[in-house]
Amino acid sequence: MARPQATPESPGSRALVVDLIRSAGPISRTELTTATGLTQPAISLIVRKLLDDEVIVEAGTVPSTGGKPRRLLDINRRARHGVGIQLGFESVTLVATDTNGGVIARERLPGVGTEQPTKVIARLTESVRAFMDAADIPVTSVQGVAVVIPGPMRSNAGIITEAPALPHWREVSLQEEFEAALRMPVLVDNDASAAALGEFWSRGVSRYSAFACVYIGSGIGAGVVVDGALFRGSSSNAAEVGHITIDRRGPACFCGNVGCLEVIAAPRIVVARALDDEDITDSLSLDKHAPVAQNWELLSRAAVGGHVKAQALVTDSAHAVAGAVLTLTNLFDLDEIVLSGPGVATAGSIFVREVRTALERAFARNAHSTLVDLSINPTDSAAIGAAALTLQGQLAPGHGPALRFAGP
Repeated sequence: MARPQATPESPGSRALVVDLIRSAGPISRTELTTATGLTQPAISLIVRKLLDDEVIVEAGTVPSTGGKPRRLLDINRRARHGVGIQLGFESVTLVATDTNGGVIARERLPGVGTEQPTKVIARLTESVRAFMDAADIPVTSVQGVAVVIPGPMRSNAGIITEAPALPHWREVSLQEEFEAALRMPVLVDNDASAAALGEFWSRGVSRYSAFACVYIGSGIGAGVVVDGALFRGSSSNAAEVGHITIDRRGPACFCGNVGCLEVIAAPRIVVARALDDEDITDSLSLDKHAPVAQNWELLSRAAVGGHVKAQALVTDSAHAVAGAVLTLTNLFDLDEIVLSGPGVATAGSIFVREVRTALERAFARNAHSTLVDLSINPTDSAAIGAAALTLQGQLAPGHGPALRFAGP
Protein backbone atom coordinates (compact mmCIF):
# COMPACT_ATOMS: atom_id res chain seq x y z
CA MET A 1 0.00 0.00 0.00
CA ALA A 2 1.12 3.61 -0.54
CA ARG A 3 3.22 5.28 2.15
CA PRO A 4 2.57 9.05 1.83
CA GLN A 5 4.86 9.74 4.82
CA ALA A 6 7.93 8.61 2.85
CA THR A 7 10.33 11.31 1.74
CA PRO A 8 12.11 11.46 -1.61
CA GLU A 9 15.47 11.26 0.17
CA SER A 10 14.63 8.04 2.04
CA PRO A 11 15.92 4.71 0.69
CA GLY A 12 12.39 3.33 0.96
CA SER A 13 11.05 5.88 -1.52
CA ARG A 14 13.69 5.02 -4.10
CA ALA A 15 13.07 1.31 -3.58
CA LEU A 16 9.34 1.86 -3.99
CA VAL A 17 9.80 3.68 -7.30
CA VAL A 18 12.34 1.16 -8.63
CA ASP A 19 10.06 -1.75 -7.72
CA LEU A 20 7.10 -0.17 -9.51
CA ILE A 21 9.09 0.59 -12.66
CA ARG A 22 10.53 -2.95 -12.58
CA SER A 23 7.17 -4.68 -12.22
CA ALA A 24 4.86 -2.29 -14.11
CA GLY A 25 7.11 -0.48 -16.58
CA PRO A 26 7.14 1.24 -18.94
CA ILE A 27 5.31 3.68 -16.68
CA SER A 28 4.90 7.45 -16.60
CA ARG A 29 5.75 9.88 -13.80
CA THR A 30 2.05 10.63 -13.38
CA GLU A 31 1.28 6.93 -12.88
CA LEU A 32 4.13 6.66 -10.37
CA THR A 33 2.72 9.59 -8.41
CA THR A 34 -0.70 7.92 -8.25
CA ALA A 35 0.69 4.48 -7.36
CA THR A 36 3.12 5.59 -4.65
CA GLY A 37 1.24 8.36 -2.88
CA LEU A 38 4.33 10.56 -3.13
CA THR A 39 4.03 14.12 -4.41
CA GLN A 40 4.80 15.01 -8.02
CA PRO A 41 7.93 17.01 -7.02
CA ALA A 42 9.15 14.04 -4.96
CA ILE A 43 8.68 11.67 -7.89
CA SER A 44 10.46 14.10 -10.21
CA LEU A 45 13.42 14.28 -7.81
CA ILE A 46 13.69 10.47 -7.45
CA VAL A 47 13.30 9.89 -11.19
CA ARG A 48 15.94 12.49 -12.00
CA LYS A 49 18.38 10.79 -9.63
CA LEU A 50 17.62 7.35 -11.11
CA LEU A 51 18.15 8.71 -14.62
CA ASP A 52 21.45 10.29 -13.57
CA ASP A 53 22.53 6.96 -12.05
CA GLU A 54 21.48 5.21 -15.29
CA VAL A 55 19.26 2.83 -13.32
CA ILE A 56 16.28 3.75 -15.51
CA VAL A 57 15.84 5.12 -19.03
CA GLU A 58 13.15 7.03 -20.85
CA ALA A 59 11.31 4.62 -23.13
CA GLY A 60 9.09 6.58 -25.48
CA THR A 61 5.95 8.56 -24.84
CA VAL A 62 2.23 8.07 -24.36
CA PRO A 63 0.21 9.60 -27.25
CA SER A 64 -1.04 13.05 -26.28
CA THR A 65 -4.73 13.63 -25.59
CA GLY A 66 -4.33 17.38 -25.77
CA GLY A 67 -1.55 18.14 -23.32
CA LYS A 68 2.16 17.48 -23.29
CA PRO A 69 2.97 13.81 -24.14
CA ARG A 70 3.91 11.81 -21.04
CA ARG A 71 7.35 10.20 -21.13
CA LEU A 72 7.56 6.56 -20.11
CA LEU A 73 10.21 5.15 -17.79
CA ASP A 74 11.70 1.67 -17.77
CA ILE A 75 14.56 -0.22 -16.13
CA ASN A 76 17.90 0.18 -17.88
CA ARG A 77 18.71 -3.48 -18.42
CA ARG A 78 22.40 -2.86 -19.05
CA ALA A 79 22.99 -0.41 -16.21
CA ARG A 80 24.36 -3.06 -13.88
CA HIS A 81 25.21 -6.74 -14.00
CA GLY A 82 24.72 -9.29 -11.25
CA VAL A 83 26.96 -12.32 -10.83
CA GLY A 84 25.76 -15.27 -8.79
CA ILE A 85 27.36 -18.54 -7.75
CA GLN A 86 25.42 -21.55 -6.53
CA LEU A 87 27.58 -24.02 -4.60
CA GLY A 88 26.53 -27.66 -4.77
CA PHE A 89 28.10 -31.02 -4.07
CA GLU A 90 27.71 -32.28 -7.64
CA SER A 91 27.96 -28.99 -9.54
CA VAL A 92 28.62 -25.27 -9.22
CA THR A 93 26.62 -22.85 -11.37
CA LEU A 94 27.75 -19.37 -12.41
CA VAL A 95 25.15 -16.95 -13.75
CA ALA A 96 25.32 -13.34 -14.89
CA THR A 97 22.13 -11.31 -15.28
CA ASP A 98 21.15 -7.90 -16.55
CA THR A 99 19.45 -5.35 -14.32
CA ASN A 100 16.02 -6.90 -14.88
CA GLY A 101 17.13 -10.41 -13.98
CA GLY A 102 17.53 -11.68 -17.54
CA VAL A 103 20.29 -14.28 -17.86
CA ILE A 104 23.08 -13.15 -20.18
CA ALA A 105 25.68 -15.83 -19.36
CA ARG A 106 25.72 -19.19 -17.61
CA GLU A 107 28.33 -21.84 -16.88
CA ARG A 108 28.23 -25.12 -14.99
CA LEU A 109 31.40 -26.29 -13.26
CA PRO A 110 32.42 -29.38 -11.26
CA GLY A 111 30.87 -29.38 -7.82
CA VAL A 112 32.38 -28.96 -4.38
CA GLY A 113 32.53 -32.70 -3.77
CA THR A 114 34.90 -33.52 -0.92
CA GLU A 115 37.35 -30.70 -1.70
CA GLN A 116 38.48 -28.47 1.13
CA PRO A 117 36.88 -24.99 1.10
CA THR A 118 40.20 -23.19 0.49
CA LYS A 119 40.80 -25.19 -2.69
CA VAL A 120 37.24 -24.62 -3.92
CA ILE A 121 37.49 -20.87 -3.32
CA ALA A 122 40.80 -20.66 -5.20
CA ARG A 123 39.36 -22.63 -8.12
CA LEU A 124 36.20 -20.54 -8.29
CA THR A 125 38.09 -17.27 -8.08
CA GLU A 126 39.82 -18.05 -11.36
CA SER A 127 36.57 -19.36 -12.85
CA VAL A 128 34.67 -16.16 -12.03
CA ARG A 129 37.31 -13.97 -13.63
CA ALA A 130 37.38 -16.12 -16.78
CA PHE A 131 33.57 -16.21 -16.84
CA MET A 132 33.26 -12.42 -16.77
CA ASP A 133 35.92 -12.04 -19.46
CA ALA A 134 34.23 -14.59 -21.73
CA ALA A 135 30.83 -12.93 -21.28
CA ASP A 136 32.36 -9.51 -22.00
CA ILE A 137 30.99 -8.10 -18.74
CA PRO A 138 32.72 -4.85 -17.72
CA VAL A 139 34.14 -5.10 -14.22
CA THR A 140 32.80 -1.60 -13.50
CA SER A 141 29.23 -2.80 -14.06
CA VAL A 142 29.55 -5.56 -11.44
CA GLN A 143 29.36 -4.28 -7.89
CA GLY A 144 30.02 -7.67 -6.34
CA VAL A 145 29.35 -11.39 -6.36
CA ALA A 146 26.83 -13.42 -4.35
CA VAL A 147 27.39 -17.03 -3.31
CA VAL A 148 24.43 -19.15 -2.25
CA ILE A 149 24.54 -22.47 -0.41
CA PRO A 150 22.15 -24.89 1.26
CA GLY A 151 22.09 -25.07 5.02
CA PRO A 152 21.96 -22.72 8.02
CA MET A 153 24.24 -19.70 8.11
CA ARG A 154 25.09 -16.43 9.79
CA SER A 155 24.44 -14.01 6.97
CA ASN A 156 25.79 -10.82 8.53
CA ALA A 157 29.19 -12.45 8.91
CA GLY A 158 28.92 -14.54 5.73
CA ILE A 159 29.66 -17.71 7.68
CA ILE A 160 28.31 -21.14 6.77
CA THR A 161 27.48 -22.70 10.13
CA GLU A 162 26.61 -26.09 8.68
CA ALA A 163 25.94 -27.48 5.20
CA PRO A 164 24.95 -31.15 5.48
CA ALA A 165 25.25 -31.65 1.71
CA LEU A 166 28.77 -30.17 1.62
CA PRO A 167 31.42 -32.06 3.62
CA HIS A 168 34.04 -29.86 5.36
CA TRP A 169 31.85 -26.73 5.07
CA ARG A 170 31.18 -26.12 8.75
CA GLU A 171 31.98 -22.74 10.33
CA VAL A 172 33.54 -21.54 7.07
CA SER A 173 34.03 -17.76 6.73
CA LEU A 174 33.10 -17.87 3.06
CA GLN A 175 32.54 -14.14 2.62
CA GLU A 176 35.87 -13.09 4.13
CA GLU A 177 37.89 -15.74 2.29
CA PHE A 178 36.20 -15.18 -1.07
CA GLU A 179 36.54 -11.40 -0.85
CA ALA A 180 40.26 -11.72 -0.11
CA ALA A 181 40.72 -13.95 -3.16
CA LEU A 182 38.37 -12.15 -5.57
CA ARG A 183 39.20 -8.59 -4.45
CA MET A 184 35.60 -7.41 -4.66
CA PRO A 185 32.52 -7.40 -2.38
CA VAL A 186 30.91 -10.79 -1.74
CA LEU A 187 27.51 -11.68 -0.32
CA VAL A 188 26.68 -15.09 1.12
CA ASP A 189 23.10 -16.30 1.42
CA ASN A 190 20.80 -19.30 1.48
CA ASP A 191 19.97 -20.87 -1.90
CA ALA A 192 16.20 -21.05 -1.31
CA SER A 193 16.03 -17.41 -0.20
CA ALA A 194 18.02 -16.38 -3.25
CA ALA A 195 15.74 -18.38 -5.54
CA ALA A 196 12.73 -16.55 -4.09
CA LEU A 197 14.26 -13.15 -4.76
CA GLY A 198 15.35 -14.20 -8.25
CA GLU A 199 11.87 -15.39 -9.16
CA PHE A 200 10.32 -12.24 -7.70
CA TRP A 201 12.74 -9.97 -9.58
CA SER A 202 12.78 -11.70 -12.99
CA ARG A 203 9.03 -12.47 -13.13
CA GLY A 204 8.08 -8.84 -12.51
CA VAL A 205 6.03 -9.73 -9.42
CA SER A 206 4.34 -6.73 -7.83
CA ARG A 207 5.78 -5.51 -4.53
CA TYR A 208 2.21 -5.62 -3.19
CA SER A 209 2.05 -9.42 -3.56
CA ALA A 210 2.95 -11.77 -0.72
CA PHE A 211 5.23 -14.07 -2.71
CA ALA A 212 7.04 -17.32 -1.91
CA CYS A 213 9.33 -19.73 -3.70
CA VAL A 214 9.66 -23.33 -2.53
CA TYR A 215 13.04 -24.68 -3.58
CA ILE A 216 13.71 -28.40 -3.91
CA GLY A 217 17.37 -29.25 -4.38
CA SER A 218 19.62 -31.25 -2.09
CA GLY A 219 17.12 -30.32 0.60
CA ILE A 220 13.82 -28.48 0.69
CA GLY A 221 13.68 -24.79 1.56
CA ALA A 222 11.67 -21.67 0.87
CA GLY A 223 11.93 -17.92 0.69
CA VAL A 224 9.20 -15.34 1.25
CA VAL A 225 9.12 -11.82 -0.26
CA VAL A 226 6.89 -9.24 1.41
CA ASP A 227 6.67 -5.56 0.36
CA GLY A 228 9.40 -6.19 -2.20
CA ALA A 229 11.97 -7.49 0.31
CA LEU A 230 12.96 -10.93 1.53
CA PHE A 231 11.50 -11.82 4.90
CA ARG A 232 14.71 -12.86 6.66
CA GLY A 233 13.78 -13.38 10.27
CA SER A 234 16.41 -12.84 12.95
CA SER A 235 19.38 -14.47 11.18
CA SER A 236 18.35 -14.93 7.53
CA ASN A 237 17.19 -18.47 8.22
CA ALA A 238 13.46 -17.82 7.84
CA ALA A 239 10.91 -19.98 5.98
CA GLU A 240 12.78 -23.27 6.51
CA VAL A 241 9.83 -25.27 5.28
CA GLY A 242 12.04 -28.38 5.01
CA HIS A 243 12.19 -28.50 8.79
CA ILE A 244 8.49 -28.57 9.48
CA THR A 245 7.71 -31.82 11.28
CA ILE A 246 5.31 -33.87 9.21
CA ASP A 247 5.80 -37.19 11.03
CA ARG A 248 6.47 -36.96 14.76
CA ARG A 249 7.55 -40.61 14.75
CA GLY A 250 9.79 -40.07 11.75
CA PRO A 251 13.58 -40.28 11.50
CA ALA A 252 15.93 -37.81 13.16
CA CYS A 253 17.09 -34.82 11.12
CA PHE A 254 20.48 -33.08 11.30
CA CYS A 255 18.67 -29.97 12.60
CA GLY A 256 17.82 -31.77 15.84
CA ASN A 257 14.16 -32.23 15.00
CA VAL A 258 12.43 -35.47 13.99
CA GLY A 259 10.22 -36.32 11.02
CA CYS A 260 11.16 -33.16 9.09
CA LEU A 261 9.89 -32.74 5.54
CA GLU A 262 13.49 -33.06 4.28
CA VAL A 263 14.03 -36.51 5.79
CA ILE A 264 10.66 -37.69 4.47
CA ALA A 265 10.38 -36.18 0.99
CA ALA A 266 13.71 -34.78 -0.28
CA PRO A 267 14.95 -36.29 -3.57
CA ARG A 268 17.86 -38.08 -1.86
CA ILE A 269 15.41 -39.82 0.49
CA VAL A 270 13.07 -40.85 -2.31
CA VAL A 271 15.99 -42.13 -4.40
CA ALA A 272 17.19 -44.21 -1.44
CA ARG A 273 13.73 -45.80 -1.21
CA ALA A 274 13.77 -46.54 -4.92
CA LEU A 275 17.20 -48.18 -4.68
CA ASP A 276 15.84 -50.47 -1.96
CA ASP A 277 13.26 -51.78 -4.45
CA GLU A 278 14.88 -54.21 -6.90
CA ASP A 279 11.98 -53.96 -9.34
CA ILE A 280 12.31 -50.15 -9.64
CA THR A 281 16.10 -50.27 -9.68
CA ASP A 282 16.20 -52.85 -12.48
CA SER A 283 13.38 -51.43 -14.59
CA LEU A 284 14.76 -47.88 -14.49
CA SER A 285 18.47 -48.80 -14.52
CA LEU A 286 19.12 -46.91 -11.31
CA ASP A 287 22.70 -46.99 -10.07
CA LYS A 288 23.48 -46.89 -6.35
CA HIS A 289 26.92 -45.44 -7.16
CA ALA A 290 25.53 -42.63 -9.32
CA PRO A 291 24.83 -39.09 -8.04
CA VAL A 292 21.43 -38.52 -6.48
CA ALA A 293 20.54 -36.05 -9.25
CA GLN A 294 21.05 -38.70 -11.93
CA ASN A 295 18.82 -41.27 -10.24
CA TRP A 296 16.21 -38.63 -9.36
CA GLU A 297 16.05 -37.60 -13.01
CA LEU A 298 15.43 -41.21 -14.10
CA LEU A 299 12.81 -41.63 -11.38
CA SER A 300 11.10 -38.34 -12.29
CA ARG A 301 10.95 -39.19 -15.99
CA ALA A 302 9.45 -42.56 -15.20
CA ALA A 303 6.88 -41.00 -12.85
CA VAL A 304 5.78 -38.47 -15.46
CA GLY A 305 5.68 -41.27 -18.03
CA GLY A 306 3.32 -43.38 -15.93
CA HIS A 307 5.61 -45.97 -14.32
CA VAL A 308 3.38 -47.09 -11.44
CA LYS A 309 5.96 -47.51 -8.68
CA ALA A 310 7.99 -44.46 -9.66
CA GLN A 311 4.82 -42.40 -9.85
CA ALA A 312 3.80 -43.54 -6.37
CA LEU A 313 7.16 -42.57 -4.86
CA VAL A 314 7.33 -39.15 -6.50
CA THR A 315 3.67 -38.41 -5.79
CA ASP A 316 4.15 -39.29 -2.11
CA SER A 317 7.03 -36.82 -1.99
CA ALA A 318 4.94 -34.14 -3.73
CA HIS A 319 2.03 -34.79 -1.36
CA ALA A 320 4.28 -34.26 1.67
CA VAL A 321 5.70 -31.07 0.15
CA ALA A 322 2.18 -29.84 -0.56
CA GLY A 323 1.20 -30.25 3.09
CA ALA A 324 4.15 -28.14 4.20
CA VAL A 325 3.41 -25.51 1.52
CA LEU A 326 -0.17 -25.31 2.84
CA THR A 327 1.24 -24.51 6.27
CA LEU A 328 3.55 -21.87 4.75
CA THR A 329 0.58 -20.36 2.89
CA ASN A 330 -1.52 -20.18 6.03
CA LEU A 331 1.31 -18.55 7.97
CA PHE A 332 2.06 -15.83 5.39
CA ASP A 333 -1.31 -15.50 3.60
CA LEU A 334 0.44 -15.84 0.25
CA ASP A 335 -0.76 -14.47 -3.08
CA GLU A 336 1.66 -16.40 -5.26
CA ILE A 337 3.93 -19.44 -4.96
CA VAL A 338 6.56 -20.67 -7.40
CA LEU A 339 8.08 -24.15 -7.18
CA SER A 340 11.72 -24.25 -8.19
CA GLY A 341 14.98 -26.14 -7.91
CA PRO A 342 16.44 -29.17 -9.75
CA GLY A 343 14.05 -31.42 -7.84
CA VAL A 344 11.11 -30.13 -9.90
CA ALA A 345 12.91 -29.71 -13.22
CA THR A 346 11.28 -32.86 -14.63
CA ALA A 347 8.50 -33.86 -12.25
CA GLY A 348 7.30 -30.31 -11.67
CA SER A 349 3.83 -31.03 -12.99
CA ILE A 350 3.27 -33.62 -10.25
CA PHE A 351 4.39 -31.22 -7.52
CA VAL A 352 2.33 -28.31 -8.87
CA ARG A 353 -0.78 -30.49 -9.04
CA GLU A 354 -0.39 -31.68 -5.44
CA VAL A 355 0.25 -28.18 -4.11
CA ARG A 356 -2.75 -26.73 -5.94
CA THR A 357 -4.94 -29.49 -4.51
CA ALA A 358 -3.65 -28.86 -0.99
CA LEU A 359 -4.30 -25.13 -1.26
CA GLU A 360 -7.97 -25.82 -1.83
CA ARG A 361 -7.93 -26.18 1.97
CA ALA A 362 -6.06 -22.91 2.61
CA PHE A 363 -7.40 -20.83 5.48
CA ALA A 364 -7.93 -17.73 3.32
CA ARG A 365 -9.25 -19.58 0.25
CA ASN A 366 -12.58 -17.75 0.38
CA ALA A 367 -10.86 -14.36 0.64
CA HIS A 368 -8.50 -14.75 -2.30
CA SER A 369 -6.91 -17.34 -4.54
CA THR A 370 -3.24 -18.30 -4.39
CA LEU A 371 -1.47 -18.73 -7.70
CA VAL A 372 0.84 -21.76 -7.93
CA ASP A 373 3.29 -21.98 -10.79
CA LEU A 374 6.49 -23.71 -11.83
CA SER A 375 9.73 -21.80 -12.32
CA ILE A 376 10.69 -21.10 -15.93
CA ASN A 377 14.28 -22.04 -15.09
CA PRO A 378 14.11 -24.30 -12.02
CA THR A 379 17.65 -25.69 -12.28
CA ASP A 380 19.37 -22.28 -12.25
CA SER A 381 16.95 -20.24 -10.16
CA ALA A 382 19.17 -20.10 -7.06
CA ALA A 383 22.14 -18.83 -9.07
CA ILE A 384 19.89 -16.29 -10.83
CA GLY A 385 18.63 -15.24 -7.41
CA ALA A 386 22.19 -14.83 -6.19
CA ALA A 387 22.83 -12.38 -9.02
CA ALA A 388 19.60 -10.55 -8.12
CA LEU A 389 20.86 -10.19 -4.53
CA THR A 390 23.80 -8.10 -5.73
CA LEU A 391 21.46 -5.88 -7.74
CA GLN A 392 18.62 -5.25 -5.31
CA GLY A 393 20.79 -3.61 -2.67
CA GLN A 394 22.15 -1.20 -5.28
CA LEU A 395 18.98 -0.40 -7.19
CA ALA A 396 16.46 -0.53 -4.33
CA PRO A 397 18.39 0.45 -1.16
CA GLY A 398 16.83 -0.86 2.01
CA HIS A 399 15.41 -3.94 0.30
CA GLY A 400 18.60 -5.90 0.01
CA PRO A 401 22.01 -6.27 1.66
CA ALA A 402 24.51 -3.55 0.85
CA LEU A 403 27.69 -4.59 -0.91
CA ARG A 404 30.72 -3.42 1.02
CA PHE A 405 34.26 -4.61 0.47
CA ALA A 406 35.82 -5.40 3.83
CA GLY A 407 39.29 -6.08 2.47
CA PRO A 408 42.28 -3.72 2.37
